[in-house]
Amino acid sequence: MYSKQLTGMSLIALLALAASCKKSGEDMTGTTTMITVENVLDSRPLVQTGTFQNTGEVPVILPGASISFQFSAAKGQAVSFATMYGWSNDLFFAPANPGIALYDEAGMPVEGDVSSAIKLWDNGTRINQTPGESVSHPGTAESAPKNVMEVSGADAEGNTYAQASAMMKTTLKYDGNSMFTMTITNTSGNTANATPFSPGVWAISYIAGGDLLSPNPLYEPGKLTANGLTELAEMGDNSVLGSYLTEQTGIFTPLSPILVVVYRGSENPLYKTGEKDRGKGLKALAQTGDASMLAAYLKTVEGVRDVYVLPVENTTVLLPKIGDQPGGRVSQQLRVAKGDRLAIATMYGFSNDWFFASKDNGVDATQKGDISTSIALFDNGTAVNQFPGAGLTQVNLAGTPLEESKAIEAVPNPNAFTTLPEIGDMMKVTLH
Repeated sequence: MYSKQLTGMSLIALLALAASCKKSGEDMTGTTTMITVENVLDSRPLVQTGTFQNTGEVPVILPGASISFQFSAAKGQAVSFATMYGWSNDLFFAPANPGIALYDEAGMPVEGDVSSAIKLWDNGTRINQTPGESVSHPGTAESAPKNVMEVSGADAEGNTYAQASAMMKTTLKYDGNSMFTMTITNTSGNTANATPFSPGVWAISYIAGGDLLSPNPLYEPGKLTANGLTELAEMGDNSVLGSYLTEQTGIFTPLSPILVVVYRGSENPLYKTGEKDRGKGLKALAQTGDASMLAAYLKTVEGVRDVYVLPVENTTVLLPKIGDQPGGRVSQQLRVAKGDRLAIATMYGFSNDWFFASKDNGVDATQKGDISTSIALFDNGTAVNQFPGAGLTQVNLAGTPLEESKAIEAVPNPNAFTTLPEIGDMMKVTLH
């Protein structure tokens, strides 16, 4: 599981900025309060997963038949899948970890035949028999489970097999905007190892700081099988492993440095829904996490009393909870007075141009307690959206945004890509 700070990302190289700004000659009498922002997201390592089966009269994929599934991916991500060699005791097909690369070294999408990446594996839980229609299921159990091992030409009992790439043809097609279609065709009928393929599973891991969060999403060679792979490898049942993958699939995102503004007036100075980006720096915050331009602009706005960017002593983003590691948090003392309003903004780090911000006209800056319900997630309308955490043009996944020009609007939930947790389950904002 990934546990390092996200170094080298654009949204963490941003803080050549003073912590606050005081308007000259302005009455700043009042009191102080503390704001704390926490990334409380209980993150997941897999960005997308799914199951597949034949859509015909039978769910298995017979010789000559094909199935396809679609997914999104960014540079560095890979797709893995697993399906049972049907006429075996516990063999399965899967790419070598971490899966099939989806972009080449130049960053171009991989297309065409990728069958050479497919391997045949022994789950290690059943004694192998001569492969074929007469094989018994699940057969005789091993006296002690063995580690998952590749079957290359022959298994431990001496049974021989064609190359996996001869039995299974796997192709990729790039559909545009980070979307791929993978097609698996059963070509085993052309070999001495004709066999159906079972319903299967597929998975794509998040990548952060150049590392995949789950580089072995389905199995690990040299280790015992786990998480429902046995049911798939022995009986072709993809439900247990599919359920496990669902539990490992969800949201992973850092929060960029937090912009906090204390102001007077009847309007939030950061943005207004229904209007396009004002060109004052919100675009940079929403696309890259860079709050400096917006902070500099706000210092010139009438009614703004203070501007802060948190954290102020380092350039680390706020990571989500990762396993037992708590999420990032940052606090800042603020100067406030009766009548002051408070609003914040921070980038949803693994998006094209989504940002968290205070709704409407912010909150009373002198109140105390949890104000997370005053926060919402917005689409800045300046970059074409892609699956969060799996988009080729997302800046924090080494991409360049595809520009668009739409009005700022709240991000619906669920949306076209995923279902998000409630705001309070992603970030917590407290005044105390």
